[in-house]
Amino acid sequence: MTTVIFKRKMNFLTAFLLSGTVVALTFLPACKKNNPGNGHPPYYSSDVLDKWMTLQLRLMRNATGIANHAFSRHFAYTGIAALESLKPGLHPLYQWTDKWNGLTGLPVPDHHKNYYHPANVNAAMAYMNKALFPNANPADKAAIDSLENALNQEFLATQPASLVSKSAEFGKAVATAVFNWSETDNYKNANNPYTAPTGPGLWKPTPPAFANPATPYWGNNRPIIRGSTANTQPSGPLDYSTDDQSPFYKMVKKVYDVSKNLTDDQKAMAMFWRDVPGTTSPGHWLSILQQVIRTTKTPLYKSALAYAVAGSAMNDALISCFKAKYQYNLVRPVTYIREVMGDNTWAPLLTTPAHPEYVSAHASLSIATAGVLQNFFGNIGSFTDHTYDYLGFAPRTYPTLIAIGIEAGQSRLYAGIHYQPSIDAGTEQGFKVVDNIFKVGNSATR
Repeated sequence: MTTVIFKRKMNFLTAFLLSGTVVALTFLPACKKNNPGNGHPPYYSSDVLDKWMTLQLRLMRNATGIANHAFSRHFAYTGIAALESLKPGLHPLYQWTDKWNGLTGLPVPDHHKNYYHPANVNAAMAYMNKALFPNANPADKAAIDSLENALNQEFLATQPASLVSKSAEFGKAVATAVFNWSETDNYKNANNPYTAPTGPGLWKPTPPAFANPATPYWGNNRPIIRGSTANTQPSGPLDYSTDDQSPFYKMVKKVYDVSKNLTDDQKAMAMFWRDVPGTTSPGHWLSILQQVIRTTKTPLYKSALAYAVAGSAMNDALISCFKAKYQYNLVRPVTYIREVMGDNTWAPLLTTPAHPEYVSAHASLSIATAGVLQNFFGNIGSFTDHTYDYLGFAPRTYPTLIAIGIEAGQSRLYAGIHYQPSIDAGTEQGFKVVDNIFKVGNSATR
C-alpha cells in the first residue's frame, strides 16, 4: 500500500467516525411489537435475509454467461428490494428511497395496518432472485420456490394467514417496481459492438483466450445512488514508454519482479481473491456482509440497509471504474512483458480478465463495499473471512473491514494482472464513491 493510499484511508476513517453514522445506527431504539405509529422499527432477527443471502450466493456461483463484475447488479437491486419492502413502520434513519436514482412506482404502505415484515422480505427476495437469474438451472429455480414456501410455512406457525398473505403481496409489489427500474439502467447495452483502438501502449486481447473486450460500455450504466460517481474519475495513467529507464517500464518491471519472488502468503492472497471460479467478486463481498451480520447479530432493518447500500456502492464504483478502463485502454502487464520486455513465455499467476488495465476493478469495488460496511458496522474488531472454506482455502483474518478491501486490491499485483498505480487509482476511486454516498448533508448520516 502506498503512502498516499494509507493517508487517504486514515482520512476516510476519521470522517466516518466523526459523522456519527455508526453511533446512530448502533443505538437506534427498537421495540418488540410492530407499531408503525411509534416512530421506531419493530425488532426482527435477520434470519430471513440470511437464508436468502445463502441462496443468492449459490445462484451467483452456478450462473453462467454473466460477467463477474455484473453480479454487482444482483447484489444491489436485491438489497434495495429487501430494504424497500420494510418501508412500513421503518424509522426515517433507515429510509434511502429518495437516494435511489430514478426509482418510481413503489407501492405506498398502508400505515393503518400491520405487516409481518419477514414475510415482506421473503416475497421480495423470491421475486428478485427469480427475475435476476432467469437462466438459473432447474435445481436452483426449484430452490428459490422451496425457500420461499418453507419460510411462509414457518411464518404461518405464529402469524395469521391473512397477515402473511398481505405482507407477501406488498413485498412482491415492491420487488416488481425495483426490478422494472433495474431493467432501465442500460446494462443491456454494455456489450454493444465495440472496436478497440490500436496503437502503442493500448490494450489488446490477452492470452490464453485472447477474448474480445468485455462490457466496453458498462461505464455508461446509470448509477444507483444519485451523485455517487461525481468527480470520481482518475487522472490518466503514466505516459507510455518502452525506455527501460522510464517510469512506465519500471512500473511494469515491478509486476515482473514480484511475480518471480512471490511468497506463499502472496500466492494465497491472490488465489483467495481470484473469485472465479468461486462465488464471484460481488458474491465474495456478499459473503463477507453475511458473516459480519452473523458476527454482530445485526437485526433485520440494519442488515437490509447494509445490503442495499453496500451493493449499490459496489455497482456504482464499477460504473466509474469501467468508464476509466475504456477511456484510457491501457495495456495489460502480460502484453508489455512479452512484447516489450521480451519474456515470451511469461504468464501471470491468474488469467488476465478481458478488459483494459487502468483502473483496477477489484480495488475499486472492494474499497467501495468495505467503506460502506465500515460506515454501518464500525470497528468490529478482528474479522476472519471464511468465504472459501468450501474450496479448501485457509480463511484470512483482518484487523478492520477497510483492511479487507485494501488486501483485495493489492492481491491483483501478486496475481500479475495489475500495476500498482492502477490498484492505487482504483482504491482512491472506491473511497470517493463512498465519500459521495456519505457526504455531509446526506440524511442517512444525520
